Amino acid sequence: HFASAYTASPVCVPARCSLIHGQYPPKLSCFDNGDPMPDDRPSLMHLLTEAGYRTHGIGKMHFTPDLQALRGFQTREYQEEIRRRVEDDDYLKLLHANGFEHVHDPFGVRGEMYYVPQPAQMPASLHGTNWVGDRAVEFLSAAPASEPFFLFASFIHPHPPFSPPTPWHKLYRAPLMPLPKRPDNCEALHTYVNRVQNRYKYRDNGLDNNLLRVMKAYYYACISFVDLQVGRMLKALEDTGRLDDTLVVFTSDHGEFLGDYNCFGKRSMLDAAAAVPLLMRYPERFPGGGRCETPVSAVDLMPTILQAAGLDTAPHDLDGIDLTGVVAGESSDRTLYGQYQCEARGVYMAVNRRWKYFYSAPDRREFLFNRVQDPEETRNRAGLVFCRQELEQMRS
Repeated sequence: HFASAYTASPVCVPARCSLIHGQYPPKLSCFDNGDPMPDDRPSLMHLLTEAGYRTHGIGKMHFTPDLQALRGFQTREYQEEIRRRVEDDDYLKLLHANGFEHVHDPFGVRGEMYYVPQPAQMPASLHGTNWVGDRAVEFLSAAPASEPFFLFASFIHPHPPFSPPTPWHKLYRAPLMPLPKRPDNCEALHTYVNRVQNRYKYRDNGLDNNLLRVMKAYYYACISFVDLQVGRMLKALEDTGRLDDTLVVFTSDHGEFLGDYNCFGKRSMLDAAAAVPLLMRYPERFPGGGRCETPVSAVDLMPTILQAAGLDTAPHDLDGIDLTGVVAGESSDRTLYGQYQCEARGVYMAVNRRWKYFYSAPDRREFLFNRVQDPEETRNRAGLVFCRQELEQMRS
């Protein structure tokens, strides 16, 4: 369990771009969802395919500018969150074949309903999360024992709208859900980007605590339904005798405020949006039940996977490192970086074991948090005289 894992950028496309190329956004010129991914260097999938691995992608990839691109995969099964032509999306084909062609937003109604929790419009057996699980289990069960493989199974949920299937939407009782973390003067911790995107404050009546609790219950339900599919995949690996010689990685492209700091969405360097889950299972390299507190990044996944596959390097400079060494205690003093947008619109982050710093160019504001004394990130110390040395160090 990598307990201090961070995205390279707290938004879908640049985060995924960094993950599959092992580089931070500035080297990729990919800073927001509308930016194209580069074509002048190989992805993780390219290198594994060239090395003889059977490479397959299932679910959301969010490749730009072409959602249909393979980008090194030999094959893909398509499911993207934005409505597309049925012939371009394998999951939509399934819905149409089962009489659900009337469902316009299969992952939840967007627009003004984007942050309104809503039960899914199809049964659990046809839910998009279950479809990824079904396709992944079929791939793993059919994979020849003599052929190495790389499977990238990508779930859309728990991305908003939060729409778990019935009866999963009742798995967590809304009245028992904790309210968001809203420290005193929390809006002073917002950047310009947060204020612009923070359009879900429920009209003129402020934040509705009941709705916030339902939102969290549905969010948790979406995660639990994903967890079920991950368990099915692990069982398929166990049934085929490949569980202990397969590197399993579980992570996400970004976080979600979910009402914390009176914010919704992502696009922030606060942990609510920039921190991500990262679990790995591979007995040969990672001891079971271990916990690593050293900060790690999405850019570390490519070198870690390449090393596990017996490939020592990539043809371009990687910003990440093999996490096997980090688990062994190496690089404990490392500093990670993150970026959203660029130049005058950019938000730039540096983080190590003790401190997190980020600068919001549109606000011309600095933020500094002591990760040891203030893990909840409630107090910006950038203006404190006795933190001047740490501020200068992290700024540099």
